[in-house]
Amino acid sequence: MIMKSVVYIEQLGQGIVLIKMEDRENKNTFSDELMLGLKEAFESIKNDITCKVVIMTGYDNYFCTGGTKEGLLALNEGKEVFTDKSLYNLPLNCEVPVIAAMQGHGIGGGFALGLFADSVILARESIYSANFMRYGFTPGFGATFILPNKLGSSLAQEMLYSADNYRGAELERRGVPFPVLPRLEVLDHAYNLAKKIAEKPRLSLITLKEHFVAPLRIQLNEIIRQELIMHEKTFRQDEVRQNIIKLFGN
Repeated sequence: MIMKSVVYIEQLGQGIVLIKMEDRENKNTFSDELMLGLKEAFESIKNDITCKVVIMTGYDNYFCTGGTKEGLLALNEGKEVFTDKSLYNLPLNCEVPVIAAMQGHGIGGGFALGLFADSVILARESIYSANFMRYGFTPGFGATFILPNKLGSSLAQEMLYSADNYRGAELERRGVPFPVLPRLEVLDHAYNLAKKIAEKPRLSLITLKEHFVAPLRIQLNEIIRQELIMHEKTFRQDEVRQNIIKLFGN
């Protein structure tokens, strides 16, 4: 099976690399094409000794919208676990800084993916949601770790328990510690930040990032283990299966 590319890499000069997710057919859910494209993109960056900083973004009003119906049902049936297709840690494990220009909706694992970046920029108009419990299963994808880490414990727990949608403007009012801008300004802001980062020596950037993320990587391993244990308890409920089918529709 030959899959079309839905993830594009663009060299913006000065050591800045843009990763753009553009799976229009699936609205940037975790389709096989998107997952493969992201892995290949970060592998390419790993081998690019000129890269100093990465910008990760989506298209139009979609950043990344989480699991597909088929993927969630596979988890429900015990055919897979979310670590089989490790995506959540791609920005964290990238050796150079990653900026998540989340100009569009970030849902579930897609929201967590963006938060694993070193710098995050949200759009006031877009929706951000940790919607795992809407289906009835406990959060995965490292969400129980990265949301409290980036948003603070109180707001993170509210988002994880309620599974509600939050506009970027509301998160801005709630005091999230990163820029929240009009959607059309998000990518420009990311590029301006990237230019400032790219002025520094690559080795110094790699060394500083390693210093910041090394403790997070260690903590994350234990959190992922705990999330998988919770999934064993919660994911295979028939109620979860029915919720997946209902919420995705026929």
